Amino acid sequence: MNNYQNVNVSSKTIQSIIGAVVGIVIVAVGLMFAIPWYHVWSQEMEGKAEFAKAEQNRKIKIEEARANLEAEKLNAQAEVERAKGAAEAIRIENGSITPTYIQYLWVRQQSNLNDKTVIYVPTETNLPLLESTRNITNQSGN
Repeated sequence: MNNYQNVNVSSKTIQSIIGAVVGIVIVAVGLMFAIPWYHVWSQEMEGKAEFAKAEQNRKIKIEEARANLEAEKLNAQAEVERAKGAAEAIRIENGSITPTYIQYLWVRQQSNLNDKTVIYVPTETNLPLLESTRNITNQSGN
């Protein structure tokens, strides 16, 4: 015996159920077409973003290369100016360099050296002063 004989279902309820089933089927069919389309669209957007990033990186590299070129040009100009200054100094000093002036330049250069620098100064016998005291040390030890 069937227990469902006493169930009263109105036609509105049946229409609502059929409408819901049809709606679900339409949404499912729509998603079957929309999801692949969305994947294609999102991949296209990712490609555009990667292209824009690559273009920006290329522009950055070009600007860095331009900056390096400009720096090298300025360094070359500075080197030319240094050479002009040195040539002018040599021209001015030419004929006026004396042994006293050379000693002055040597002393001025020594201020740039640190304490650990060993300087050998030649003597009349072309022995460094450092080596000239070795003989005195050996004789006092005997």
